[in-house]
Amino acid sequence: MTQHTSIEVEANTVKEAIGKALAMLSAKKENVDIKVLTEGERGLFNMDGAKPARIRATIRKIPTNE
Repeated sequence: MTQHTSIEVEANTVKEAIGKALAMLSAKKENVDIKVLTEGERGLFNMDGAKPARIRATIRKIPTNE
């Protein structure tokens, strides 16, 4: 049985959301699959946060030598 740890994170940008997810999972980017669910959109006067970026981060199963 394969068990994955997966979270969804929102932030102003995709880059910020990825950074948050990696910190929350205590994982390196090369060990995590990232799926962008929605891109962030800028608001009035080009300000951040009109529509947040949302990503799903899933830790990859790392094979072990048993």
